[in-house]
Amino acid sequence: MKKTIVIVDDHILIAKALQGIIDNFAAFEVLYVCENGKELIKNFKNSNKIPDILLLDISMPIMDGFETVTWVTAHHPEVKVMALSMQGEEKSVIKMVSNGAKGYLLKNAHPVELENALTKLNINGFFYPDWASKIIFSSLNKTKDVEIKISDREKEFLKYTVTELNYKEIADKMFCSPRTVESYRDQLCEKLELKTRVGLAVFAIKNGFA
Repeated sequence: MKKTIVIVDDHILIAKALQGIIDNFAAFEVLYVCENGKELIKNFKNSNKIPDILLLDISMPIMDGFETVTWVTAHHPEVKVMALSMQGEEKSVIKMVSNGAKGYLLKNAHPVELENALTKLNINGFFYPDWASKIIFSSLNKTKDVEIKISDREKEFLKYTVTELNYKEIADKMFCSPRTVESYRDQLCEKLELKTRVGLAVFAIKNGFA
């Protein structure tokens, strides 16, 4: 069964061109196209219109990508958001990831690269090309990476942050309560000065915990 995708981009010609490319991928299909975040929210009121993956432009009128990914992360965390933009600036990458984006790709990417990115996002729960990973890694305080003490249970939790398991499922794997898992999350976010699970997953990969 194909994974469903929604494209949010105010440039309709670009969005439709993307739709044509993606609909030729064996594992993916586009449900529909939106021009901005407000239109997306209206569509999300219908449960049949909630996709597996959201391809999200950053610069849009009415409701831009930063606002939209924040809303989606808060209301539909199961939807994997990939920023697809002309903006590769450090500030934009960090802000989108901090707000909940699980992937980032430039619009000039080759269709093969797009398909690979969608596949990895679907399987691993996140995808960042090397250039974006370097930006994200450099935003983490390297000195603190070395000095901060992380308990064995916190290390175990970090291992699960890169999976698609929700916090209740992680709690089952760790033989503890969901509240305990949430405490591991909160403690690590405070120690590492991170805000999202994506940030924790990036840290876990960088430091060999996953």
